[in-house]
Amino acid sequence: MTLLNTDFQTIRDWDNENFFHPWEGMADIGRNQRTFTEGGEGIYVTTETGERLIDGPAGMWCVQIGYGNTEIADAMAKQARELAYFSPFNNANSTSAKLAHEIAKRTPGDLNHVFFTTGGSTAVDSALRFIQFRNNVLGRPEKKIVISRQKAYHGSTYLAASVSGKERDKGWLDQATHLSHFLPNVNPYIRPDGQSIEAFLTEKVADLENAILTIGADKVAAFIAEPILCSGGVIVPPAGYHKRCLEVCRKHDVLYISDEVVTGFGRLGHWFASEEVFDIVPDIITCAKGMTSGYVPMGACIISDRLVAEVSGEDAQGATFSNGFTYSGHPVSAAAALKNMEIIERDGILEHARAITPHFEARLAALADMPLVGDVRGKGLVGCVECVADASADDVLSLDKSVGAMIDAHCQENGLILRPIINMSVFSPPLIISEGQIDQMFDILQDGIRKTTNDLIKQGVNLA
Repeated sequence: MTLLNTDFQTIRDWDNENFFHPWEGMADIGRNQRTFTEGGEGIYVTTETGERLIDGPAGMWCVQIGYGNTEIADAMAKQARELAYFSPFNNANSTSAKLAHEIAKRTPGDLNHVFFTTGGSTAVDSALRFIQFRNNVLGRPEKKIVISRQKAYHGSTYLAASVSGKERDKGWLDQATHLSHFLPNVNPYIRPDGQSIEAFLTEKVADLENAILTIGADKVAAFIAEPILCSGGVIVPPAGYHKRCLEVCRKHDVLYISDEVVTGFGRLGHWFASEEVFDIVPDIITCAKGMTSGYVPMGACIISDRLVAEVSGEDAQGATFSNGFTYSGHPVSAAAALKNMEIIERDGILEHARAITPHFEARLAALADMPLVGDVRGKGLVGCVECVADASADDVLSLDKSVGAMIDAHCQENGLILRPIINMSVFSPPLIISEGQIDQMFDILQDGIRKTTNDLIKQGVNLA
């Protein structure tokens, strides 16, 4: 499919003049030359010029089963014809009820109460509002602070943004700073020379307990953690980190929120990564993205039965959890999610993801030997290559940004979309990717890094 014709500049003008994009750089507003993706099939998207590109980030970590799946489209159309909407405040719907049940069957422990939201940000917001609500009902109005981590990303709504720790997202927007506390970076790559992984792990767990003790356990409501800090650069904490952090939380009566907006629904080869991969059963799980494979917006905050029981029935004190959305449990979104889950299960996509992960990780690890590459990291079907050019440059940030953009441009010229995050190239392809397509993706990435290295050498940049 292509839209490139004599009128396409008009379309681009409309985009610049009328579509206020997320994370819009205000200096360039109205003058962007974005790539238009106009079609998709499998792991590929098609641009306005007809180019066919591997979608390295799977949209935004979310197109698990790939593009162009007619089964999901048909399920959505059927539901829209039968019932396009119901009010979740006053009514119920069988499609949404069935989805809640199917999700609860796959969650760890007693996480059986599924609160539907519009996406990941509102899922996190709902989780945070629930813990505030719970402590109010329990007579603990001071127990409200949420501990998070540097480089964490939990969303764009006010509360979710307030517990996000990506520094450069915070420069010009307000946050509820009195409700959040951030722990130092858990990336093993930045640990001091000579420090072992074991010592680093112990230090990072101690950071959490020291924060709880310093703030006061009577004031700390929860610890929120992505199993992998994805938008922060695919930071994988040391093995055992989450389990030991959960033990600290249990010790001090602090709830554990596992933000599985990215890792849920197969990214690490399981429905949820918390228990299967990281050996924890949290109090709350948030999810979105892969829940519908990105075909339509939807998210969920999944709460343990124990937490709900503490503030319901005879213990409710007449309280109402007055949080919700017009589109909570939207039936068309629910139909898409149910069909998505059916396809994932029927076609063995989780098993496929686990089977090809070793090849994915091996190809990723092989990039570590390239002169420009400082670190490679990842888990499951999500990876990051962090490049280091000249650490002594006058403006390291500008150089890092240019390095990421150069790699991205070279890769797109050769048929691959990446997600550049400053000096990092991040990718999380659709789970249906084959071993041969993994090779193709990494071959293009390797060539893009090599060409960028040559560009920098020609510019006189010292490679770190």
